[in-house]
Amino acid sequence: MTDGVLVARIAIALGLSSVIGLEREFRRKSAGLRTVALVGVGAAVAMIISKYGFADVHGTNVSFDPSRVAAQIVSGIGFLGAGIIFVRRDSVSGLTTAAVIWLTAMIGMAVGAGLVAVAAAATATHFVVAVGYPACVKRLPHSPWAPVPVTVEYVDQRGVLRDVLGELTGRGFAVSHLSVDRSLDAPGRVAVALHVMGKGTPANLATAIAAVDGVLSVDAGEGESS
Repeated sequence: MTDGVLVARIAIALGLSSVIGLEREFRRKSAGLRTVALVGVGAAVAMIISKYGFADVHGTNVSFDPSRVAAQIVSGIGFLGAGIIFVRRDSVSGLTTAAVIWLTAMIGMAVGAGLVAVAAAATATHFVVAVGYPACVKRLPHSPWAPVPVTVEYVDQRGVLRDVLGELTGRGFAVSHLSVDRSLDAPGRVAVALHVMGKGTPANLATAIAAVDGVLSVDAGEGESS
């Protein structure tokens, strides 16, 4: 295996991982272009070392496993991914970013091993999942067990929150979380953050809440209605 071929594999790994990184950068996601590109290149280099880096120690009395270095990439990327994931109370963030980092490392390994077609297919699959799947998810029917975040701004001291809660319960929604913010810049205005569960759609819910007297604006997860 010539040096030119190995260097070309590193360049291919850089190109494929950079494409993924540009998509992350364009969508303003964490772990952008530089991080993803370095992960892909690093995995490719480690794979090349694992596969070709010990050719000078071959001998009748020497035996080694050429996959030992490559096998450590998986566990090493696992530690990197674990540092990206954040758990805050009942919410978890960073899982998709950690999965992208893991996939990019596998793409780099594939290129380093000479499986360029596999790496290119995996890169294309990333775009199918990252771009195509969110559009499909938006078309799924709303689950009654999935909480919908709702933020309502209303005029204070007029019993508006009581009327909003009455509207929610009257439409079959249950409130699982409620927090009130009275630190808005505008005097006399209050914001309340709710998590509600029910069979209605967020758009219809926002419309119903916006019709309550004293409500100034509603954000029910799919845009604002005022």
